[in-house]
Amino acid sequence: FTPAERAALAWAESVTDIAASHAEDEVYQPLREHFTPRQISDLTFAVSLMNAFTRLAVAMRL
Repeated sequence: FTPAERAALAWAESVTDIAASHAEDEVYQPLREHFTPRQISDLTFAVSLMNAFTRLAVAMRL
């Protein structure tokens, strides 16, 4: 993976396990080296939305 891809994956994992990770600055800062604020926002929204869909599917026994 490229450095940008690694930063995005680390952020996705951090957001997914936010109860444990708290989306720490050391995971967030590398994003700023590779992505615009809009891209970071879009990535965060996409990860959060997929996590919400997963929680809904699990809760509804889908």
